[in-house]
Amino acid sequence: MAYSCDFPYNDFGHWLKSRFPFKVQKLTINGSFTCPNRDGSIGRGGCAFCNNKTFTPAYCQPTDSITQQLQEGKRFFSRKYPDMKYIAYFQAYTNTYAKLDTLKRRYEEALQVDDVVGIAIGTRPDCVDGPLLDYLESLARHTMVMVEYGIESANDETLRRINRGHDFACSQRAINETARRGIITGGHVIIGLPGEDRKESIRQASLISATRLDILKIHQLQVTKDTQLGETYIQEPFPLYTVDEYIGLLAEYIGHLRPTLVLERFTSQSPKDLLIAPHWGLKNHEFTNLFVNYLRKHGMYQGMYCHDNDCIGGDKVANHATSLKCGTCAF
Repeated sequence: MAYSCDFPYNDFGHWLKSRFPFKVQKLTINGSFTCPNRDGSIGRGGCAFCNNKTFTPAYCQPTDSITQQLQEGKRFFSRKYPDMKYIAYFQAYTNTYAKLDTLKRRYEEALQVDDVVGIAIGTRPDCVDGPLLDYLESLARHTMVMVEYGIESANDETLRRINRGHDFACSQRAINETARRGIITGGHVIIGLPGEDRKESIRQASLISATRLDILKIHQLQVTKDTQLGETYIQEPFPLYTVDEYIGLLAEYIGHLRPTLVLERFTSQSPKDLLIAPHWGLKNHEFTNLFVNYLRKHGMYQGMYCHDNDCIGGDKVANHATSLKCGTCAF
C-alpha cells in the first residue's frame, strides 16, 4: 500500500492535519483521579509497570485546576507556535474513574479554555459504562473526543501477572461499545512484557488489529523505579529488547496491522532519574528516524501481511466482541 504521507505507515501527525486546518498539540493534564487497582476496588499497588511520574509534565500538578494546567501548558508551547491549538489530554491514572457529574465538570472545564479544540481521555476498559459513553457521544457531536484504552496486552496471563485487573475480552468490549457510538477510539499496548517473546507479540498484533480501534500507541517496555516490575527486575533481571531487536520486531508487528489503523507512537522515554532499564539513549524522534529507515531499507510497511479478511475490524469482529463474557467490565 502506498501511504499518502512520508512514512510507510498510517501516521498520527498526518491524520491530525487531515482533521484540522491548524497545528494541534496534545496538552497533558492531571484530573486528580486514581485507579481501581490502586484504591482497593479491585486491587492494590496499581499496574506492575506504572509510575505516573515517568510521563507527567512538571506543570501537571493535581493541586492546580484543570484551567491552570492548560494555561501553563499553552504558555510553554505558544513561545514556539503562537497559533497552536490544543487537545486537552487527561492522562494521569484512570480518567473516567469518578461519578458522571464529576467527569462532566472536569471535561467541560477543559473545553472552555481558549484554543482547546478537543479532549483525549486515557482510561481502563473496565471503567466505562453506557451512560458515560452516551454522554461522550453527545459531546463528540460538537468537539473532538478521543478515548484511549490501556490494553497493554492481549494475553490474559500477562494481564494477570502485571496486575491489570481485567482481561482482554474486557478491552474488546469497551473498544466496540465506544467505536459504535462514533467516538474516536484509541488503544495502548506494551511490547516486551515479561513472559511475552517475539512470537507472542506477533500473535497479538492481529488480535489488536481486528478490534475497532481507530488509533494505536505502541511502546517498548521500560522498567522504572518505584514499581513492582522495577523491584522484580532488580532482584532477578529479565530480558529486555535492544534498540535493534525492538525495531526488527516492531517492523514485523505493524505488518500485521490493518492499513486503516492510525499509529500514534512507537516508543516512550522515561526520565533518566526514574529509568532502570533499558538505556537506549534515544529521543522519540531519533528512534522514529531509525525505524523509518529500517522499514524503507527492507521494503516493509504497515499491513503488508494483511490479506482479505486478515487484520480487518468491523461488524463481524464487533459482534464477536459483544458476545464475549467478561467478569470485570460494565457491559
